[in-house]
Amino acid sequence: MPTLSPADLAVVAAYIAGMTLFGVWFSRQQKDLKTYFVGERNVGWFLVLMSIVATETSAVTFLSVPGVAFKSGGNLTYLQLSFGYVLGRCVVAWVLLPLYMRGDLFSAYEVLKHKFGPRVQRVASGLFLVTRTVADGLRLYLTALLMQYVGVGVEAAVVLTGVVTIVYTYLGGMKAVLWTDLIQFVIKVAGAGLAGVFVLTLLPGGWQQFVDVGSASGKFVLFDFAHSYEAAYPFNFWAGVVGGAVFSMASHGADQLMVQRYLCARSLGHARAALVLSGVVVTVQFLLFLGVGIGLFVLVQSGEFALPERTGGGTWKPDEMFGLFIVTKLPVGVRGVLVAAVLAAAMSTLSSSLNSSANALVTDFYRPLRPHRTEKHYVFLSRILTAVWGVAQMGVAIVAFRTSGDDKSVVEQVLKVAGMTTGLLLGLFLLGQAKRPVSSAAAVCGLVVGFVVVLLVWLPEGLGMLATTVDGRKQLAVLGATVPEQFLQPILAWPWFALIGAGTTIIVALISSRLLPARPDGHLATPANRSPQPGE
Repeated sequence: MPTLSPADLAVVAAYIAGMTLFGVWFSRQQKDLKTYFVGERNVGWFLVLMSIVATETSAVTFLSVPGVAFKSGGNLTYLQLSFGYVLGRCVVAWVLLPLYMRGDLFSAYEVLKHKFGPRVQRVASGLFLVTRTVADGLRLYLTALLMQYVGVGVEAAVVLTGVVTIVYTYLGGMKAVLWTDLIQFVIKVAGAGLAGVFVLTLLPGGWQQFVDVGSASGKFVLFDFAHSYEAAYPFNFWAGVVGGAVFSMASHGADQLMVQRYLCARSLGHARAALVLSGVVVTVQFLLFLGVGIGLFVLVQSGEFALPERTGGGTWKPDEMFGLFIVTKLPVGVRGVLVAAVLAAAMSTLSSSLNSSANALVTDFYRPLRPHRTEKHYVFLSRILTAVWGVAQMGVAIVAFRTSGDDKSVVEQVLKVAGMTTGLLLGLFLLGQAKRPVSSAAAVCGLVVGFVVVLLVWLPEGLGMLATTVDGRKQLAVLGATVPEQFLQPILAWPWFALIGAGTTIIVALISSRLLPARPDGHLATPANRSPQPGE
C-alpha cells in the first residue's frame, strides 16, 4: 500500500490545523441562531456562489468523476448533465427563490409549514435528514479511500476526516462554513489543475498524445442522442438536459443544504446571481475533472502509469484511479497538496451538511415544540446535533466500505440517492406555488405514493445489488424461489428519478385534494372534538 512521505503528511496536517483554527476564530461570534445558521443574512453573492459550488463539489466529484471518464466506455457525455443543471437553476432562481427570501426563514421547509401545515414540514424535513445522512456518508467513504494513504486504514480515515469536520463546524457555525468553503474551493480547483499539468508532463507526446489517444478511444464524445431512458445510459442528451434540469431544480430548490446558502445572502438579487452562476462554474469544473480522467486513461494506455498490485487482490476501481495516481506518480510535497485538496472537497460538503442537518432538526422539529427557550439554548443544542449527525455519517461511510463492490461508481450511487428523494420534495414546493394549495393530507398522500413509485422503479436494481453472480448470470433467492435475472436489471436511468418523483407527487396530491377534506387555509382538517396539538 503506497503511503505519503513525512513532507506530504506535514502539508495535510497543516491544512487540518488551519481548518480547526477557523472554527475557533468564528466561535466567538455565535450568539444566536441567525448568526449560527444563516450568517446574519448579510453575505455577498460571490461568497454564496463559492459556497454553493464548494458544497456540491465533494470528494465524489474530485475522485469519482475522473473515474467516469477513465473507465471503459467512459467519455465526456457526463457533461450533458451540467447543461440540465444550468437550466434547472434558472427555474429555481425565478420561481422558488422569492419564496425563501421573504421573511426570516431558517429552513426551506418552513415554507411548507405556511402552505400545508407542520405535518408536511416535518415529513419533508425528515426525508431531507435521511437522504443527506446517507448521501454524505457515501461521500465520506470515498474520501477515506484516499486518506488511507496517510498510513491509517479506511475506517480510521473515516473517523479522522469526520471528527475534524465536526470540530470546526461545531465551533464556527455557518460563517466558518462559508469562509472555509471559499478556501477549500481554491485548494481543490488548484489541486485538480496541478494534477492535470502533471498528467500532460508525464506523457511523452504531451498534449498531442493526449488528444490523439483520447480521440482514438472515443473519450471526447460529448453528445449521445441514441438512447433516451435506459439505465445503462444515464448520461445521454435527454436524460442530461431534461432529467438533469429537474434533478437540479430538486437538489438546488428543495434541499435545505442549498437553500440555507441563499438565506445567508443579503438580498434576492445576490442569491439569484450566486445560484445561476454556480451552474456555469460547475460545468467548467466537470470538464476539468473529466479531462483529468481522460489523461489518466492515456497514461495507462501509454505505459507511463503502471498500476501496482492491489492489496488483497482484485482490480482497482475507477473511483480509486485518481487517488492512486496522486500517491504514486506525483512528487513529494505535491502529493500532500492534492490529498489536502481531496480533504477540502470532502470537508466543504460535509461541514455544510452537518450545519444544515442540525438546522433542520432544530428549526423544523425542536423549536416549534419548545418555542420559549433562549437563543443560547438553541445554539448549544445545534452544536450537539452537529456532532450527532457527523457520527451518523461516519457510520454510513463505514457500512459502505464494508459492503461496496468493485464496479460501482460512488458518484452515481450518491446521485441516485438524491434523485429518489429530492424530486418528491420538489413536487411539494411546486404544489405550494399553486394559487390554491392542496390540503395537508393530499400533500402527504402525494409524497407517499411518489416515494413508492420511485422505489418500485429502483427496486430491480436494488435486488440486483443483493444478487450473486454465477457463470456471468445474476442469481437471487427470495422465500425459497429464484428471482428471474430480467427482474434484477435496472429499468431506468437515475436522472429520471427526480422527474418521476416530482410528477407523481403533484398528480396524486391534486387528485387526492378532491377526495380529502380541507380547511379553507389548505391544511388538514382538525376534528371538532380535538384540540390542536403542540406545533400544529
